This record gives sequence, C-alpha cells and structure tokens, in this order.
Amino acid sequence: PAKKPAPAAAKKKAVPAPKKEAAPKEEAAPKEEAAPAPVTEEPPAPEQPLEQPPAPTDESAPVPTEAGSEVAPVPAEGSPAVPAEPPAPEPKPEKPKEEPPSCPLSLAVEEVSENSFTLTWKAPEQTGRAGLDGYVVEICKDGSSDWKAVNQEPFLSTRYTIPNLSSGDKIHVRVVAVSASGASVPATLEQPVLIREILQLPKIRMPRHLRETYIRRVGDAVNIMIPFQGKPQPEVSWTKGGQPLDTNRINIRNTARDTIFYIRQAQRGDSGKYELTVHINGAEDKATLDIQVVEPPGPPQNLKLVDVWGFNVALEWTPPVDNGNSEIKGYRVQKSDKKSGKWFTVLERCTRTSCTISDLIIGNTYSFRVFSENVCGLSDSAAVASGVASIEKTKTTYQPEKIPQRDMMEPPKFTQPLTDRATTRGYSTHLFCSVRGFPQPKIIWLKNQMEIREDPKYIALIDQGVCSLEIRKPGPFDGGVYTCKAVNPLGEASVDCRLDVK
Repeated sequence: PAKKPAPAAAKKKAVPAPKKEAAPKEEAAPKEEAAPAPVTEEPPAPEQPLEQPPAPTDESAPVPTEAGSEVAPVPAEGSPAVPAEPPAPEPKPEKPKEEPPSCPLSLAVEEVSENSFTLTWKAPEQTGRAGLDGYVVEICKDGSSDWKAVNQEPFLSTRYTIPNLSSGDKIHVRVVAVSASGASVPATLEQPVLIREILQLPKIRMPRHLRETYIRRVGDAVNIMIPFQGKPQPEVSWTKGGQPLDTNRINIRNTARDTIFYIRQAQRGDSGKYELTVHINGAEDKATLDIQVVEPPGPPQNLKLVDVWGFNVALEWTPPVDNGNSEIKGYRVQKSDKKSGKWFTVLERCTRTSCTISDLIIGNTYSFRVFSENVCGLSDSAAVASGVASIEKTKTTYQPEKIPQRDMMEPPKFTQPLTDRATTRGYSTHLFCSVRGFPQPKIIWLKNQMEIREDPKYIALIDQGVCSLEIRKPGPFDGGVYTCKAVNPLGEASVDCRLDVK
C-alpha cells in the first residue's frame, strides 16, 4: 500500500497516518493501515477555512488547498484504493439579513409654482416584513452633487410639496423608501424641475344651475359659490348694472379659487343681473348671475258672475295688480253651496280670465271665488264674486217616445234539423231539433208517419224553441223514422230522422 499523508486539522500539527481522527459531529471514516507519514510543520490553518472540494490530480503528491489542507493523491493502477480523510467541519451559515424595500414607483411632478413644486409617487412593490417607516425626499441643485434631505423624519404620504425654493432654479429630486432593514434604491426624476410660475388665463366655471335664472323667495338666504381659475391669483370684482354692490346687503368673499355671493334675507329689490369679472393683468373673463326674488301674487280683480242658465254659471275676472315678481301660471276656481258652506275646487291652473262651471245641482245656491297662482304658489287671499247663483227647477213635460209597430208574425221554420241516431237496446236516447215562429208553433211528433200520443215510453218537451223527444229504454221495434212537425196559423214545417236500435 502507498503511503498517504494525513490532512492537517485547524490549529494543529500533522500526526502519523495510522491514527484515526473523528471529525466533529460526524462519524469517523474507516481507514486502512498505512506507513507512517513524515511529520512536517504545517502553517496554522485559518479559524474558518473556505469550503472547497478537493480537486483530483494525476500526480500522487498531495495538493494543498487554499485553506492549507492537503488532498490525498489518486492511487496508481494496481494499487489498492485508499479512502479519503473526512473533510474539515463546516461552519454554521450566518442568518441572512432581511432585504431593504424596493424602489418607489411612478415618481412625477404634479404642480409647479414660483417658489415650490409638488411630487407624487406610488408605494414600492416590496416593503419587507417589518413594513415601511416612510419616505425621505432629497433635492440637489442642477450642477451640484450635494444632496440634501428635505424632511427630517420619514413620512408615509405619497405626495409632498417642497417649499421655499427660488424662482428660476433647476432642482434634481429623488425619493427613498426607508424601513427597519435599510433604505431602498432612490427613485429619481430624469430631468430637473424648473421653478417658475405657470401662467393660466382667467376662466369662470359657472355652475350649470346658475346659468339660468336663479329664483328665491322673499326672506330666503342667497348663498352662491362660483369657482374660477387663473395664475397668478386673479382679481375678482362684482357689479350690478355697472355700479358697485351695496355691501350693507350683499357680502362677497373671495379665495384663490372661488368667490362667494351671500345675502342674508333676500328682498324683491335684490332681483337683477349681477356681473362677475375675473382679470389678470390684461386678460379677463366675465359671467352674469340672474337672480329673481319672488313672493306669492295678489288676488284677481273684478270677479263677476256673468250669467246663470240651466245647470251652468259663467264667471269673469281680471289679473291681479301684483304678480309677486313672477309670471302668473293660472287661476284656481272654487265653488261653495249654501247648504254645506264648504269650498270645493272646480278648476285648477285655469289659464284664461273667464270660465264656465257646469253640472250644478238643482235647488242649490252657490258662491264662487278665484285664487291666482305663480311659481311661489297660490295668492294669500281670493277674489269672491259679489252675487250668488241659484239653480232653479225648470218646468218640463214628459213626452214618451213613439215606437213604430213591427209585424212579428212568422211561419214555423226549423233552424236545427233532426239527425240520424243509433242506440243500444235498453238505453234511453234523445232526439233534438230547434224551431222558430210567431205565434209559437204547436209541436207534433210522429213515428213512421203515425202521431205519437200519450205514451209513457215517450217524453216530448219544448224550451226556448228547442224541441226534444226522449225514448225510454228502446227495443228493436222502436227503431224507424221519427218526424217533428211544427204548426201555427201562418203555416207548418217538419224535419225527420232515422233511429236504429241495436
């Protein structure tokens, strides 16, 4: 057997090969006896040797590894194989550190003004187990590499406004996500942000419901907000008929984005068209606000009872003096009879100044009144007709209607003939036909041209022109030809049929 040097253990000198040495936490590998290897001084191995598998070579000499240990040579042909020494103990792997969050997403500039700008972004895809502590925004002037954090403490919002900047500067900006595991790769804007004021022409955004006449009742509050836009902040002015507003009655409050028009208690004198002007330097935009303050109208005038005839009454009147600052939509007409004293509506929204009331009750005496109506509703009071209408009972003579005499006489006529029948012996059967005529014809039944008289075997009936003959439990001799004859003073008619008894 070939001689094989033993590998050196960490911090120990080589020992003769025959000694068996067990690796820590591993079972000792079996070894064949070999000639003692010369004792050589080996340099001490590092405390944590690098793990590298031994590389086989064609030479029989041992090949030292990077850790200072030797690898057993490959035995020559014909020589017995020598098992390899157990490897050195593997060091315990260190617990991997948790990775920091990933980079924030979609970093963009939302708005730029003359001394600030606003950033927005989205949360990173990976935030780690511990979650985000927040974000840190850093800026750097163009041409410099000195990055400065804008916020002292991390914050969790994905929107941030950087204030106190100088107009005309170009600012580079980046955002870092921070967690307990560390900071992410920063999200950086590709281009620097130029700090300048973005000019915007003035424009009034009049709400849709204010583009038409704005109607309020007397005593109601008027509270209107009208938004506008423009940069720099535009100047706002209100006028009515080209004159400034009365500040004792109307309050105006302006902000950077809207103007508020307020009246605590509206009066009819507040109606009219108000002009709103928003201007920046030489540019301006105008809008008109049309306010109409209304109240219920006055009652109609000169209500008269023009005529009474039969069950009908005719009324006339004139429009009210005061329409409540709104168009009259119609009139409501009511009646009251003297017996009950209650008022009932006859007509609603009558658009004319006259009407006819019908279907009055004979013997009653009626009074009438009329209300006017506008967008606010009915007038507070009504116009009452001075006269009353008494519906008198008229004298009429009943004349019965003359009905012409009609000749109803008619000879007999069969409307439904008899039909041939077949029946079974011992089972009763019926024969049917129908006839008409006036006077009512006399019905005669015949069998084989012989009149059937009072025979209990036969029962003859007639009802509403329907003639029937019942043959009770017929036998073979009851078969034959049966005839039904109808006779009245104007003539006669007959029908017949055959009956077979099986």
